[in-house]
Amino acid sequence: MPQPEGGLGSGGSWPYSLPVTSVRDGLAFQTGATEVFAEVAAAVLGPGRHRTVDLVDLLDGIVAVPVDVVRSGDDLLPRLAHDNALTAALTRACRSLAPGGLLIAAVPELDRLGPLRPTAPPPRVTGHGQDRQVTVQLWDWADDGSNYGLEVVQLVRGQAGWEVASSVSTRHQVLGAEDMERALAEAGFVAVQRLAPKDTGHPLPLWVAAAPR
Repeated sequence: MPQPEGGLGSGGSWPYSLPVTSVRDGLAFQTGATEVFAEVAAAVLGPGRHRTVDLVDLLDGIVAVPVDVVRSGDDLLPRLAHDNALTAALTRACRSLAPGGLLIAAVPELDRLGPLRPTAPPPRVTGHGQDRQVTVQLWDWADDGSNYGLEVVQLVRGQAGWEVASSVSTRHQVLGAEDMERALAEAGFVAVQRLAPKDTGHPLPLWVAAAPR
């Protein structure tokens, strides 16, 4: 039985002491996103059950390897890139996959937005009636447009009106297509593909890369 590799603070091989707690509950894995990831995996690997783990859990060392699919929501890779940990994380993912296994990563392409310095995308509303939740993102751009601060605020209905349920602040590097191609190649992946939203139904481009056989 394969055992989990060591994670943060556990004496394992992951060399960075950055927090990799994902904000996926509020942002990265939106409704329907996990189904899209599964459909992409089935299209490449064929039908059947494929052992799938989240990259953030892999880096935390709480899953056993090897696995068939490593997936990453849209907040994680830009955050790791800003902390100069992207290549190391992708290398860890590649080595944790079975031969021919897949990395599937959603990555926002904001390189064209840097000159515009948008301060926030539209809020995202989920649920109905009193159970509605609103997720708001606030962006704070660097002067050169290469990175931005991201604050994700979740609002829920309370007795006296809207209340802040949670707030997470991170900083993200802007990743273009060339950046992703280079990082995946350096990590050892092969057969790298970028799938456009129109091809997958996911709101962001999906990067699919295979571990060597």
